[in-house]
Amino acid sequence: MKGGMFLQYLKNYRYPIALLALVYAVNTAVFWLLRLPLDAVGYAGSLCLFFGVIFLLFGYRRFRTRFYELKVLKKELSFAAEHFPSPRNLWEKEYQEMLRQVCADRRRMAEQMEERYRETVDYYTVWAHQIKTPIAAMRLLLQDGDFPESAELKEELNRIEQYVEMVLCYLRLDADETDYVFREYDLDGIVRQVVRRHAPAFIRRKLSLAYEPLSARTVTDEKWLKFVIDQILTNALKYTKKGTISITLEEPKTLCIADEGIGIAPEDLPRVFERGYTGINGRTQNRASGLGLYLCRRICENLGHSLAITSEPGVGTQVRIGLQNAGIVVE
Repeated sequence: MKGGMFLQYLKNYRYPIALLALVYAVNTAVFWLLRLPLDAVGYAGSLCLFFGVIFLLFGYRRFRTRFYELKVLKKELSFAAEHFPSPRNLWEKEYQEMLRQVCADRRRMAEQMEERYRETVDYYTVWAHQIKTPIAAMRLLLQDGDFPESAELKEELNRIEQYVEMVLCYLRLDADETDYVFREYDLDGIVRQVVRRHAPAFIRRKLSLAYEPLSARTVTDEKWLKFVIDQILTNALKYTKKGTISITLEEPKTLCIADEGIGIAPEDLPRVFERGYTGINGRTQNRASGLGLYLCRRICENLGHSLAITSEPGVGTQVRIGLQNAGIVVE
């Protein structure tokens, strides 16, 4: 690195060095043509070479110091404009003015984007909370009504409510302030709340549920973990036409939700957690948004849980949530 920097320094000053060499060559030629002693020009050239090397090394020291100063400033470009070293010539002054303008424009654009993002989040947050009112009203009307389509309508209403929760989750995921509250919870109590919500879907689709008390406690955020389990169970119900969905606890403290559905194609399996990726099943049935598993992965990362999927087409899918909670502090 140092050798390369010195070569770059010599390259930057190649014209003055070449000019000095040319002057020395001209003087030597003139002395020779005039039959003058060459010792004089050799002596003068040696002195010039000596002082030239001294100034060259001094200039290289300044060049290297300046290089490392700029390298440090480059790491924080937004602050670099206020801490540029003093320009040594008109060109450096103009370049610094251009960079200051670029930094100012960048800050202004960042502030505008942040403001627009906050406005968008505020709007959709209000929208999501407002739409919960007609959803609750429709739920009450369906409870009072007794007609053949009521069970199916309740299930579709649950799906709408789930999509609203997905919107809120997506908006809050990258917010500067989060509402995570880590406590020790009974895992069985969290899972039962989700299962109870999907009980009508199990009954209507005539699917079996293999579930036994989990008898385990875990440190997590109840609301966010419920969202993850709800998404996974929704997918299991969506892609399982017949058979059994099982919820078990594996060692070491791993919640496993397995179904006997259509499974996931091998080429789709490595990408199921990508945002917006729906895979063959989603494109075939036109019922996937590509956000559910992406949100589950992001939430599990924030909660300190692991998330893994194994699947075989035509056999089923197994989703495992590791609840070891490494690094989580209980509030």
